[in-house]
Amino acid sequence: MTRRVVLRVGLILVIVLTIAVAGFAVWAGTPSGAVMEEALAALESSDTVMVLTQPWLTFAPAEPADTGLILYPGGRVLPESYAPAARAIAEAGYLVVVPAMPLNLAVFAPNTAADVMAAHPEITAWVIGGHSLGGAMAARFAHANPNNVQGVVLWASFPQDSDSLTDSALAVTSIYGTMDGLASVEDITASKPYLPDDTAFVAIEGGNHAQFGYYGLQSGDLQATITREDQQTQVVAATLAVLAEVSGGPE
Repeated sequence: MTRRVVLRVGLILVIVLTIAVAGFAVWAGTPSGAVMEEALAALESSDTVMVLTQPWLTFAPAEPADTGLILYPGGRVLPESYAPAARAIAEAGYLVVVPAMPLNLAVFAPNTAADVMAAHPEITAWVIGGHSLGGAMAARFAHANPNNVQGVVLWASFPQDSDSLTDSALAVTSIYGTMDGLASVEDITASKPYLPDDTAFVAIEGGNHAQFGYYGLQSGDLQATITREDQQTQVVAATLAVLAEVSGGPE
Protein backbone atom coordinates (compact mmCIF):
# COMPACT_ATOMS: atom_id res chain seq x y z
CA MET A 1 0.00 0.00 0.00
CA THR A 2 1.50 3.33 -1.08
CA ARG A 3 1.90 6.30 1.21
CA ARG A 4 -0.71 8.19 -0.80
CA VAL A 5 -3.26 5.38 -0.30
CA VAL A 6 -2.51 5.20 3.42
CA LEU A 7 -3.07 8.93 3.77
CA ARG A 8 -6.28 8.74 1.77
CA VAL A 9 -7.62 5.87 3.92
CA GLY A 10 -6.65 7.75 7.05
CA LEU A 11 -8.46 10.85 5.85
CA ILE A 12 -11.58 8.84 5.10
CA LEU A 13 -11.51 7.30 8.59
CA VAL A 14 -11.16 10.73 10.18
CA ILE A 15 -14.11 12.02 8.17
CA VAL A 16 -16.27 9.02 9.09
CA LEU A 17 -15.35 9.36 12.77
CA THR A 18 -16.08 13.08 12.72
CA ILE A 19 -19.50 12.50 11.17
CA ALA A 20 -20.27 9.78 13.72
CA VAL A 21 -19.26 11.98 16.65
CA ALA A 22 -21.23 14.92 15.29
CA GLY A 23 -24.26 12.72 14.75
CA PHE A 24 -24.07 11.39 18.30
CA ALA A 25 -23.73 14.91 19.69
CA VAL A 26 -26.81 16.05 17.78
CA TRP A 27 -28.80 12.99 18.92
CA ALA A 28 -27.78 13.29 22.57
CA GLY A 29 -28.24 17.04 22.61
CA THR A 30 -31.78 16.78 21.28
CA PRO A 31 -34.23 16.11 24.15
CA SER A 32 -36.55 13.15 23.67
CA GLY A 33 -39.52 15.40 24.36
CA ALA A 34 -40.39 19.01 25.07
CA VAL A 35 -40.88 20.16 28.65
CA MET A 36 -44.63 20.16 29.25
CA GLU A 37 -46.58 23.19 30.46
CA GLU A 38 -47.21 21.68 33.89
CA ALA A 39 -43.46 21.50 34.44
CA LEU A 40 -42.89 25.05 33.28
CA ALA A 41 -45.51 26.26 35.75
CA ALA A 42 -43.66 24.49 38.58
CA LEU A 43 -40.54 26.57 37.93
CA GLU A 44 -41.98 29.71 39.52
CA SER A 45 -40.80 30.61 43.02
CA SER A 46 -43.40 31.08 45.74
CA ASP A 47 -43.65 31.73 49.47
CA THR A 48 -43.04 28.04 50.15
CA VAL A 49 -40.38 27.12 47.57
CA MET A 50 -37.57 29.13 46.00
CA VAL A 51 -36.59 27.93 42.53
CA LEU A 52 -33.07 28.59 41.25
CA THR A 53 -31.82 27.72 37.77
CA GLN A 54 -28.07 28.22 38.29
CA PRO A 55 -25.72 26.48 38.70
CA TRP A 56 -28.30 23.69 38.84
CA LEU A 57 -32.07 23.51 38.89
CA THR A 58 -32.73 23.77 42.62
CA PHE A 59 -35.90 23.75 44.72
CA ALA A 60 -35.32 25.09 48.22
CA PRO A 61 -38.05 25.02 50.88
CA ALA A 62 -38.82 28.23 52.74
CA GLU A 63 -37.66 26.69 56.03
CA PRO A 64 -33.96 25.65 56.00
CA ALA A 65 -33.55 21.96 55.23
CA ASP A 66 -30.98 19.52 56.59
CA THR A 67 -31.87 16.66 54.21
CA GLY A 68 -31.59 16.83 50.45
CA LEU A 69 -32.29 14.91 47.26
CA ILE A 70 -30.06 14.97 44.19
CA LEU A 71 -32.02 13.71 41.20
CA TYR A 72 -30.22 12.82 37.96
CA PRO A 73 -32.41 13.25 34.85
CA GLY A 74 -33.09 10.41 32.45
CA GLY A 75 -31.15 10.16 29.22
CA ARG A 76 -31.94 13.00 26.83
CA VAL A 77 -34.46 14.45 29.28
CA LEU A 78 -34.18 18.05 30.46
CA PRO A 79 -34.02 18.73 34.24
CA GLU A 80 -37.08 20.98 34.00
CA SER A 81 -39.18 17.94 33.10
CA TYR A 82 -38.96 16.83 36.73
CA ALA A 83 -40.00 20.19 38.18
CA PRO A 84 -43.47 19.17 39.44
CA ALA A 85 -42.14 16.24 41.46
CA ALA A 86 -39.11 18.20 42.66
CA ARG A 87 -41.31 21.06 43.77
CA ALA A 88 -43.70 18.75 45.64
CA ILE A 89 -40.76 17.17 47.48
CA ALA A 90 -39.36 20.61 48.36
CA GLU A 91 -42.76 21.67 49.68
CA ALA A 92 -42.46 18.78 52.13
CA GLY A 93 -39.30 20.38 53.53
CA TYR A 94 -36.41 18.91 51.54
CA LEU A 95 -33.82 20.53 49.31
CA VAL A 96 -34.01 19.12 45.77
CA VAL A 97 -31.34 19.59 43.10
CA VAL A 98 -31.81 18.37 39.52
CA PRO A 99 -28.52 18.97 37.68
CA ALA A 100 -28.22 19.25 33.92
CA MET A 101 -25.88 16.71 32.36
CA PRO A 102 -23.38 17.02 29.48
CA LEU A 103 -25.20 16.17 26.25
CA ASN A 104 -28.21 15.33 28.45
CA LEU A 105 -26.58 12.04 29.48
CA ALA A 106 -25.67 11.41 33.13
CA VAL A 107 -23.12 8.80 32.07
CA PHE A 108 -20.79 11.69 31.17
CA ALA A 109 -20.90 13.21 34.68
CA PRO A 110 -21.88 10.61 37.31
CA ASN A 111 -19.92 12.49 39.98
CA THR A 112 -21.91 15.71 39.67
CA ALA A 113 -23.43 14.95 43.06
CA ALA A 114 -20.09 15.67 44.72
CA ASP A 115 -20.19 19.25 43.45
CA VAL A 116 -23.79 19.66 44.62
CA MET A 117 -22.89 18.39 48.07
CA ALA A 118 -19.91 20.70 48.33
CA ALA A 119 -22.17 23.63 47.52
CA HIS A 120 -24.62 22.74 50.29
CA PRO A 121 -22.70 22.08 53.52
CA GLU A 122 -25.89 22.76 55.48
CA ILE A 123 -27.31 19.43 54.30
CA THR A 124 -26.36 16.64 56.71
CA ALA A 125 -28.20 13.75 55.02
CA TRP A 126 -28.35 13.10 51.28
CA VAL A 127 -30.43 10.84 49.12
CA ILE A 128 -29.27 10.44 45.53
CA GLY A 129 -31.56 9.18 42.83
CA GLY A 130 -32.50 9.43 39.24
CA HIS A 131 -34.76 8.39 36.43
CA SER A 132 -33.73 5.69 33.96
CA LEU A 133 -30.07 6.30 32.96
CA GLY A 134 -29.93 8.95 35.67
CA GLY A 135 -30.83 6.35 38.28
CA ALA A 136 -28.13 3.98 37.07
CA MET A 137 -25.56 6.77 37.37
CA ALA A 138 -26.90 7.72 40.81
CA ALA A 139 -26.32 4.11 41.86
CA ARG A 140 -22.79 4.36 40.44
CA PHE A 141 -22.11 7.42 42.59
CA ALA A 142 -23.54 5.71 45.68
CA HIS A 143 -21.44 2.61 44.99
CA ALA A 144 -18.27 4.71 44.78
CA ASN A 145 -19.18 7.07 47.64
CA PRO A 146 -21.16 5.05 50.21
CA ASN A 147 -20.14 7.33 53.07
CA ASN A 148 -21.43 10.47 51.37
CA VAL A 149 -25.04 9.40 50.90
CA GLN A 150 -27.60 7.83 53.19
CA GLY A 151 -30.18 6.74 50.65
CA VAL A 152 -30.81 5.89 47.00
CA VAL A 153 -34.08 6.18 45.11
CA LEU A 154 -34.39 4.64 41.65
CA TRP A 155 -37.11 5.80 39.29
CA ALA A 156 -37.61 3.18 36.55
CA SER A 157 -33.97 2.26 36.91
CA PHE A 158 -31.48 -0.23 38.29
CA PRO A 159 -27.72 -0.44 38.92
CA GLN A 160 -25.25 -2.22 36.72
CA ASP A 161 -23.65 -5.28 38.31
CA SER A 162 -20.36 -3.36 38.56
CA ASP A 163 -22.16 -0.75 40.70
CA SER A 164 -23.81 -3.24 43.04
CA LEU A 165 -25.22 -1.84 46.30
CA THR A 166 -25.84 -5.29 47.78
CA ASP A 167 -23.50 -4.88 50.75
CA SER A 168 -24.28 -1.25 51.48
CA ALA A 169 -26.17 0.02 54.51
CA LEU A 170 -28.06 2.57 52.40
CA ALA A 171 -31.81 3.03 52.46
CA VAL A 172 -32.79 2.06 48.92
CA THR A 173 -36.13 2.24 47.14
CA SER A 174 -36.85 1.11 43.58
CA ILE A 175 -39.96 2.67 42.06
CA TYR A 176 -41.21 1.26 38.77
CA GLY A 177 -44.24 1.24 36.51
CA THR A 178 -45.90 -1.99 35.46
CA MET A 179 -46.45 -0.61 31.94
CA ASP A 180 -42.86 0.58 31.46
CA GLY A 181 -41.54 -0.38 28.03
CA LEU A 182 -37.95 0.66 28.74
CA ALA A 183 -37.33 -0.52 32.32
CA SER A 184 -39.63 -3.52 32.43
CA VAL A 185 -40.86 -5.40 35.46
CA GLU A 186 -38.50 -8.18 34.40
CA ASP A 187 -35.58 -5.73 34.39
CA ILE A 188 -36.46 -4.53 37.88
CA THR A 189 -36.77 -8.09 39.16
CA ALA A 190 -33.41 -8.99 37.62
CA SER A 191 -31.79 -6.08 39.49
CA LYS A 192 -32.60 -7.43 42.95
CA PRO A 193 -29.24 -9.23 43.38
CA TYR A 194 -27.50 -5.84 43.02
CA LEU A 195 -29.55 -4.12 45.73
CA PRO A 196 -29.69 -4.54 49.53
CA ASP A 197 -31.97 -7.27 50.86
CA ASP A 198 -34.18 -4.69 52.57
CA THR A 199 -34.69 -2.60 49.41
CA ALA A 200 -38.26 -1.35 49.10
CA PHE A 201 -39.77 -2.13 45.71
CA VAL A 202 -42.71 0.12 44.87
CA ALA A 203 -44.79 -0.93 41.88
CA ILE A 204 -46.95 1.73 40.26
CA GLU A 205 -49.75 -0.23 38.66
CA GLY A 206 -50.40 1.12 35.17
CA GLY A 207 -47.47 3.53 35.26
CA ASN A 208 -45.01 3.79 32.37
CA HIS A 209 -41.55 5.24 31.76
CA ALA A 210 -42.30 8.73 30.47
CA GLN A 211 -44.76 9.61 33.21
CA PHE A 212 -41.93 9.76 35.75
CA GLY A 213 -41.42 13.20 34.21
CA TYR A 214 -43.26 15.82 32.18
CA TYR A 215 -41.82 15.52 28.69
CA GLY A 216 -44.55 13.77 26.73
CA LEU A 217 -44.33 10.37 25.07
CA GLN A 218 -41.13 8.35 24.70
CA SER A 219 -40.15 5.99 21.92
CA GLY A 220 -40.32 2.35 22.97
CA ASP A 221 -42.54 3.01 25.98
CA LEU A 222 -45.92 1.39 26.62
CA GLN A 223 -49.23 3.16 27.07
CA ALA A 224 -49.90 4.02 30.70
CA THR A 225 -53.28 3.08 32.14
CA ILE A 226 -53.20 5.73 34.87
CA THR A 227 -52.86 9.48 34.58
CA ARG A 228 -49.52 11.25 34.80
CA GLU A 229 -50.79 13.07 37.88
CA ASP A 230 -51.65 9.80 39.62
CA GLN A 231 -48.26 8.33 38.79
CA GLN A 232 -46.46 11.45 39.96
CA THR A 233 -48.32 11.40 43.27
CA GLN A 234 -47.17 7.84 43.91
CA VAL A 235 -43.58 8.58 42.86
CA VAL A 236 -43.40 11.59 45.16
CA ALA A 237 -44.88 9.66 48.10
CA ALA A 238 -42.40 6.79 47.74
CA THR A 239 -39.50 9.23 47.40
CA LEU A 240 -40.59 11.17 50.47
CA ALA A 241 -40.58 7.92 52.45
CA VAL A 242 -36.87 7.44 51.73
CA LEU A 243 -36.09 11.04 52.63
CA ALA A 244 -38.03 10.70 55.88
CA GLU A 245 -36.16 7.51 56.71
CA VAL A 246 -32.70 9.02 56.31
CA SER A 247 -33.67 12.23 58.08
CA GLY A 248 -35.12 10.36 61.03
CA GLY A 249 -38.55 11.88 60.54
CA PRO A 250 -41.94 10.15 60.26
CA GLU A 251 -42.55 8.25 57.03
